[in-house]
Amino acid sequence: MYNSKITGLGHYVPENVVTNNDLKEFMDTSDEWIQERTGIKERRWIDPKTEDTTAVMGVKAARIAIEKAGLTKDDIDFIVFATLSPDMYFPGGGVQVQEMLDMPTIGALDIRNQCSGFIYAMSVADQFIKTGMYKNVLVIGSENHSGGLDKSTRGRNVSVIFGDGAGAAVLSRSEEEGKGILSSHLHSEGKHAKELALLGPSTGKWVPEILEKNDPDDVSYFPYMNGQFVFKHAVTRFSEAIIEGLAANNLQKEDISMLIPHQANLRIAQFIQKKFQLSDDKVFNNIQKYGNTTAASVIIALTEAFEEGKIKDNDLVVLAAFGSGFTWGSVIIRW
Repeated sequence: MYNSKITGLGHYVPENVVTNNDLKEFMDTSDEWIQERTGIKERRWIDPKTEDTTAVMGVKAARIAIEKAGLTKDDIDFIVFATLSPDMYFPGGGVQVQEMLDMPTIGALDIRNQCSGFIYAMSVADQFIKTGMYKNVLVIGSENHSGGLDKSTRGRNVSVIFGDGAGAAVLSRSEEEGKGILSSHLHSEGKHAKELALLGPSTGKWVPEILEKNDPDDVSYFPYMNGQFVFKHAVTRFSEAIIEGLAANNLQKEDISMLIPHQANLRIAQFIQKKFQLSDDKVFNNIQKYGNTTAASVIIALTEAFEEGKIKDNDLVVLAAFGSGFTWGSVIIRW
C-alpha cells in the first residue's frame, strides 16, 4: 500500500478586511465583546464588487498549491472540495474547479461536513491514494459565509464569528515509509444536528414557501448556533479525536510538534492547548485575523504555519476539527 504526502499548499483570502469596530456600524456590538468571547479581531468578507465566490477562491488557492507541488493542472487525478457554502445548491464546487482550471475530465467530489469538512476531505483523498487508485489528489476547503449572514444585532452572536477564504493541498503518492498521513479518524453524532445548523432553504422549506410567507422574523435561512452547547461538546470531542489519533500510532502528546485545530473559537484552542500541556510554539492559531472560515480554516492555518517555517521535516503534525453535524475528526501527519 502507498502513502499519501502533502506536496503543495496554498491559500487565498479576500482583500476586504472587516474589523470588529467595522461591525459596530450595523449591529450593536463592540471590539471588547467579540475578542473576549471568541478571540477574533478581524475577518475577511468578500467584496460583492469582486469576482470572488466559493469556487473562485478555491481555484485561486488550488493554483498556488499545484504550483508549490511542482505539478500542472493536468497532473491532478481527482478533486475533493469541502464547503458548506457552495455557489449553487447543486452542482457542487468540485466540478466548477475542474472547469475553471481547464482540467481533463477527472472526477470531482464534494464534502458537506462543515467545520470538519477539510478533515473528512483529507481522509477521502488519503484512501484514494493509499489504495493506488490515484497519484495526485487536489483537496480544497473554501467558504463564502458573508453572503448568508444576518448582519444585524439579531444575528450578531453568529455573524461576528465567520469569515471568508479558501485553502488547498495537493496529496501525492509516496513510497517513503513512516512519512505523510499516518492515519485519519472520523466521527459523527447526528442527534445534535440542530444545535448548529441552517434549516432553510431546503427541500423541506423551499424558496417559494419562504417568499410566499415573507416573514421578516423567519430566521431559518440564517445559521443558528447554540454557542455554549457547541463549546462544551467541542472541547470534549477535540480531545478525543487527538488522543485517538495518537494512540493509533503509538504516540504520546509529547510527540506533537504542531497542532492545527479548526479555528472555531480561540478559547476552544486555548482549552485544548492547556489540556495537552502544549507550549505556544506547538499550537497554531490565526482566527484572530480570519475568523472562523469553517472548511477552509484548517488548511489556511496549515498553509500559514508551514510558510512561516513552523513545520519542518519529520515533525508530527496533528489536524483536528469539530463542527456541525455534529461531526469531528483528526488527521495525524509525519511531515
